[in-house]
Amino acid sequence: MNVLKQRRDFLAAARARRAPAPGFLLQARERAEGEPGEGLRVGFTCSKKVGNAVARNRAKRRLRALAREVLAGQGLSGWDYVLVGKPGATIERDYAALKDDLLRALARIHG
Repeated sequence: MNVLKQRRDFLAAARARRAPAPGFLLQARERAEGEPGEGLRVGFTCSKKVGNAVARNRAKRRLRALAREVLAGQGLSGWDYVLVGKPGATIERDYAALKDDLLRALARIHG
């Protein structure tokens, strides 16, 4: 699982499919044939609406843990996924509920 780092990749995912969940927003897109990158790629972002730097980093840590646990097995190769943290919800929501949210969001994206 590779991590998205370039702005253009985040913008491309933002223009593609979306699956809102109570704890976060999942954006996903299938890469075109000629695009670079192997396997699935994941990006994480939290705006200042989530809170100060400590809160944003905590939210991103929780999203990274979700991605390692769920996307590694359920994500499709050749796709880019971006997990966007929501104010309050990403940090305060129970981890098991976040996991269920991600599984449902993936089903909406790929189903």
